[in-house]
Amino acid sequence: MRVTRDSLLRIAKETVQERAYNDPDIVAAYLAGSLRGEPMIGGTADIDIVFVHKNTPMKSREFVKLTPDFHIDISRRAKDEFKSPRELRADPWLGYEMYDPVLLYEREKFFDFVQASLRAGFDFEQPPLMLQRCRTLLAHGRGNWFDISEHDGEVGPKEIRKYMKSLFHAVNAVVELSGPPIWERRFLLDFPARAEAAQKPGMVAAVYGLLGANNVDADKVKSWLSDWKHAFKLAAETPGVDRRIHPTRLNYYEKAIKALLDGETPLSALWPALHTWTLSAEVLSGDHLKFWQSACASLGLLDGFPERVEGLDHFLDEIEIMFEEIATANGLDTEPSTGL
Repeated sequence: MRVTRDSLLRIAKETVQERAYNDPDIVAAYLAGSLRGEPMIGGTADIDIVFVHKNTPMKSREFVKLTPDFHIDISRRAKDEFKSPRELRADPWLGYEMYDPVLLYEREKFFDFVQASLRAGFDFEQPPLMLQRCRTLLAHGRGNWFDISEHDGEVGPKEIRKYMKSLFHAVNAVVELSGPPIWERRFLLDFPARAEAAQKPGMVAAVYGLLGANNVDADKVKSWLSDWKHAFKLAAETPGVDRRIHPTRLNYYEKAIKALLDGETPLSALWPALHTWTLSAEVLSGDHLKFWQSACASLGLLDGFPERVEGLDHFLDEIEIMFEEIATANGLDTEPSTGL
């Protein structure tokens, strides 16, 4: 089956038409995610569709398998989430999602109102709102750091997940200085260009260092993949696992990780590999947990956890100082505002 961006877009439109015809609660649908840009990594991609409902939807996320390498990732939002233009412009996720989406369907003039409100005054990308979105992300990163800052017991998947979540938000706080956030498969692949845009190219090495990438090489990461795959498959069938660990998404991650490992920046594969493995490990035990522990030990994330958390603290401080400098240069408050 020959798959192109155009064929995936056609599938998205057909899916939306069928769902909307059978569900009168759907008022609009739009395309989000990587299909708006370069969706393929390792010959795999997903189609991110957001349905907007009149009422609060019963299920917030769904995966629909098309082939082993392609699936539809459906998210559902209530129409009420878009009621406040002020909050929407300051939202680091939904703001960019709605700023320039690909409209697939609308039952009423939903997008005209939302986008007019979002783009009012052409100030969405100007320093005041940009900095507010960045600081929101930084606050999320700092909040997760606080959760692990005084941990003095055994380090397990829960602690590493929070550590990575803090780092994820911190990196995207920098990324949003020049555009929308980066998601997991392209996280380390795309960050160098965005760090350069923020005039902070040294942050790339800092992020790799916080992950322990200096302790491993591509061959070491490749040696983990068999255990990673077994953990993913088992966790995907285990109640309570993070919904991203789903059987439909196995090739989506595995082939992307392998392609990154064979690419120009092989250790950019470390983020999607470690992140999904950690999410899987949260619901596993026995040997499957031990294999994850061995990989984290190789990265220096277990015995060296206090030092990593301290390094993360310094990284968050560096970003905060950068935002203060940007605020000062633009005549804005150096302290985060509570609203617009």
